[in-house]
Amino acid sequence: MAEGAAPIPVDKDKFKLGFIGAGNMAASIATGLVKLGILPHSRIFTAHRNPESRVAFTSLGIKVFQHNHEVVGECDVIVFSVKPQILQDVILELGPLLSQDKLLVSVAVAPKLKVLQKWVGHARLIRVFPSTACAVGEAAIAMHLGEDATEEDGELIANLFGAVGKVWKLEEKLSDAAGIIGGAGPAFVYIAIEAMADGGVAAGLPRDIALGFAAQAFYGAAAMVMKTGKHPGELKDKVASPGGTTIAGIHELEKGAFRATMMNAVVASTRRCHEMSQ
Repeated sequence: MAEGAAPIPVDKDKFKLGFIGAGNMAASIATGLVKLGILPHSRIFTAHRNPESRVAFTSLGIKVFQHNHEVVGECDVIVFSVKPQILQDVILELGPLLSQDKLLVSVAVAPKLKVLQKWVGHARLIRVFPSTACAVGEAAIAMHLGEDATEEDGELIANLFGAVGKVWKLEEKLSDAAGIIGGAGPAFVYIAIEAMADGGVAAGLPRDIALGFAAQAFYGAAAMVMKTGKHPGELKDKVASPGGTTIAGIHELEKGAFRATMMNAVVASTRRCHEMSQ
């Protein structure tokens, strides 16, 4: 493409989506898109040589190539879902195949757009921060656009990922913290669910019942925050009656510095994200 030429618009009804990197994140996104009926499996592609790693995609009917360059050649929208440590090598290996005719999307926690643009050679890029909750359509997703990404490009990706979660368009300077809460945050919640279930077992519940109640408690609480728009502190106060069972448990959480520990976990993960982006 000649320098300064406008990108070729992606046909939103016919575009093909390719994943460079066939790990858990790519599989989660692809699973959500196919099972929720957003994209047919015939329009999604990836590459992997390991037969065991291909199963998550082939079980959905998705074609898995042997090589990444085959994915780029086939697709209009390319999602880089490899680990940040090898992203530069992967991009440089694909080199001129990543022309401005392709809409490129990075779901890696690092690096930032200016670095990606340098590696790719153009700025028709979008950074997206999803999570494995894409597989069930419930991810919290931050995104922002590169300089040459058009409004139509942004709308396409926002709609695509919005089908497997909730998307916030943010300035890139906010992306690390938002991406950590949305991407790493579920891991923190999984630990909290497991701990609550362990408490149920310690109090006499069978393991499966304790886990089911704990998971539903978190799911219901999150739904209350999202659907009512009320501050979680206000919702907490409505549950914690004077001298009751809930406030007794909250007292124990406060003694264990539960809130401070959660805050520290987010800050520590965000700091690590900053380090990886340099």
